[in-house]
Amino acid sequence: MVRLDINALTLWITAAAIGQPDALAQHLVQRSGMSRTTARKALRRLVELNWLVREGTRSRPHYRPGLLRQATHRYALAGLQEDLPWSRDFAPVLQLPRPLLRMVQHSFTELLNNAIDHSDGSSVTVSLRQTPSQVQLLVSDDGRGLFDKIESEFALGDPNLAMLELSKGKLTSLPARHSGRGLYFTARLADVFDLHANETAFQRRAWDEGGWRSGRPLKRQGTSVYAAFAIDTQRTLESVLAASSLDGKGMGFDRTVVPLRLMASDSAGLESRSQARRVAARLEQFQRVEVDFFGVAQIGHSFADELFRVLAPSHGRAELVPVNMSAAVAAMVATVHRA
Repeated sequence: MVRLDINALTLWITAAAIGQPDALAQHLVQRSGMSRTTARKALRRLVELNWLVREGTRSRPHYRPGLLRQATHRYALAGLQEDLPWSRDFAPVLQLPRPLLRMVQHSFTELLNNAIDHSDGSSVTVSLRQTPSQVQLLVSDDGRGLFDKIESEFALGDPNLAMLELSKGKLTSLPARHSGRGLYFTARLADVFDLHANETAFQRRAWDEGGWRSGRPLKRQGTSVYAAFAIDTQRTLESVLAASSLDGKGMGFDRTVVPLRLMASDSAGLESRSQARRVAARLEQFQRVEVDFFGVAQIGHSFADELFRVLAPSHGRAELVPVNMSAAVAAMVATVHRA
């Protein structure tokens, strides 16, 4: 006798209801090996939980997906093309407003392409769930880990520095094939965004003014990226892209934000010139850079002097704009600007 496992059924029942709406009980029996009685019990429970809607007659039921929908698939990375899983396995199970569907598709293909091109892994598992309030996307590969890859490629010795570089955008280990936009913009499309890699984690919340912060890591090898989108979000793909243009209207990636709280901690503040040089790395690629001091109570004179005066010529055309400064930070930055 096969045990009834509702959680396991939810991984594929949405697609089954779409593909076998008039023979769903028989499909459960064939696919899972459960008895017909157990299959009918499972279907009743799935209707109660809003995974299914039952229509038709008592003798000839017809099922369709309910408010809760999910698809989960595992793929070999070798030769995988990110558009095919979306169009074949995931898009058909969703029922979303067109602007939100476009944001989810953009995020799905960007994250899956990152696993294909950058993870150095052999497989990836993708799960996409729709609830009455959210769409939740999880992409997990078995590769070397995102932060390990960045630390190695760019000679960085700390996951926080790797995250700092990622947070700026335009970071890629394959410049001939990528522009470094994917992860930057996907994180801004989502209301909740989590990065996990080799027991290191960072998170970004749309309502958190300070942007990126450390998170609680998963105990697994490889990279896992979780993104959740509110069903009633007012964001669009176009509005998120435009926010990083210089005038807030175009599609050029001219503006970025550098969250300095990624570098600061209770035991190590922002005091040194070497820290300032890490902050300034690659900023010449932008025209406006918001240096975000949210969560940073104080800074040292050497840090401020190096970043805002000494390194000014190396910023190229980039305008450095300090934001979210405490009174102490603002006073220190002011002394540099008066120098």
